[in-house]
Amino acid sequence: MGQINSFRLSGFKSLFKQTFIYGLATVLPRMLSFLLVPLYTSEAVLANPAEYGKVSVIFSYFVLFNVILAYGMETAFFRFFNKEEDKDNVVSTSTISLIISSLGFFILALVFQNQIANFISIDVKYINLVIWILLLDALVIIPFAWLRANEKPMRYAIIKILNVVINIGLNLFFLLTLKGLAQNGNLFESIYKPNFEISYIFIANLVASGVTLLAMLSFYTKINYRFDKKLWKQMMKYAIPVLIAGIAFSINETFDRILLKELLPADVAENDIGMYSACYKLALFMTLFATAYRLGIEPYFFSHAKTKNPQKNYANILEFFVAFGSIILLAVVVFADILKPFIIRSEAYWEAMWIVPIILLANFCLGIYHNLSVWYKITDRTKFGAYISVVGAIVTLAINFIFIETYSYKASAVATLIAYAVMMLLSYYFGRKYYPIPYNLKKIGLYLFISISLSALSFYGYRENYVVGIAMLIVFLGLVIVLEKNQLKQVLKR
Repeated sequence: MGQINSFRLSGFKSLFKQTFIYGLATVLPRMLSFLLVPLYTSEAVLANPAEYGKVSVIFSYFVLFNVILAYGMETAFFRFFNKEEDKDNVVSTSTISLIISSLGFFILALVFQNQIANFISIDVKYINLVIWILLLDALVIIPFAWLRANEKPMRYAIIKILNVVINIGLNLFFLLTLKGLAQNGNLFESIYKPNFEISYIFIANLVASGVTLLAMLSFYTKINYRFDKKLWKQMMKYAIPVLIAGIAFSINETFDRILLKELLPADVAENDIGMYSACYKLALFMTLFATAYRLGIEPYFFSHAKTKNPQKNYANILEFFVAFGSIILLAVVVFADILKPFIIRSEAYWEAMWIVPIILLANFCLGIYHNLSVWYKITDRTKFGAYISVVGAIVTLAINFIFIETYSYKASAVATLIAYAVMMLLSYYFGRKYYPIPYNLKKIGLYLFISISLSALSFYGYRENYVVGIAMLIVFLGLVIVLEKNQLKQVLKR
């Protein structure tokens, strides 16, 4: 028994180490990118929420097409890299597949860029930049997956952070320094054009993506470029349900901006989208935590699937996630009004603050869903991931279509929460049938109930009453420490 516990704790040590470094690669860049929200929502750049609304709509399409261009190959790569003896064959086959598909998309998109621009009502100059960015981002999918599969989190972190530092630096230069030089009659006036802010946002993104690809070029010199058609078919069979799930996920995550644009009157649509998207950023704290956790656990799930009693480890992982996530939920809700002026600079955006607890909880449910999804990934039942995500997308679309015209972005926020909650519950239901994991439902349910109840009471009942809010947070934090102290002591000792 002692050896089993030692092995389990050793596995947790590896998990937390990788989660910390992947968290560094995710949290630090996104915390740095937090600077962009105050920049974009400042009086000097996009003081009008409608302008930020345009940017948000374009980024919504970004999310959708990034999923399409990846077509589940990243997840298939992890599965077959851990499953096949000839790992080089997996690397080369998946790389060649993505190179061919990415270049094919790039050529077609450039040829039909005017038609695309007319169809989605976005200026063609933005479409051109987006096409290049999508190509560059697609070409680093497998190199980054290879780093994660080979447990090279430090290099992964350095390159990810470099990408965001370049992006932020160029945003600051283009939108502040270059604009200031042009306004002073400097020679930069010919480069900086009025109302060109949105283009510069995407030019900065393009340069950062280009540098990222350059940093990963050594990967392309190491592979043998051998394409295994039989293996590719197996990988695609595994990947297609992941693609469907990814498209459905992108609908849940960002398609509401597109629907707001299409379903609301033109004079209010972009303004509401801008306010909604800016306040949505306050949920980033939960997204960062959930993303870092997922990046750490995904390789762990696959690599430990064949160990003795992995279900017990999976159950403990979810328990830790819910405990920490519950603390983050309550903490961000309590301090939301202190955080908002630092992140969203213009008061013109603050009208949408109502959505913050809703979106935080929605992202928490999504994080739990990703933890629960281990069962269909390691049992090769990825089609269930597709089914569940499609159900979530249907819920999202239905609620938005029915209620957007009446409730605008409030309907979108509630739709996101309901969709992710439904996905979470469905994943648990089917997982219990096909790959039972002994989750401690009483403790998990207790954390969720108390955290959600206190968050709702703090924000909607005692908003900006920090004596009450902090007291709630301290009490809940004490409860978690008392219930988890033994596990925490063991993990910290290791």
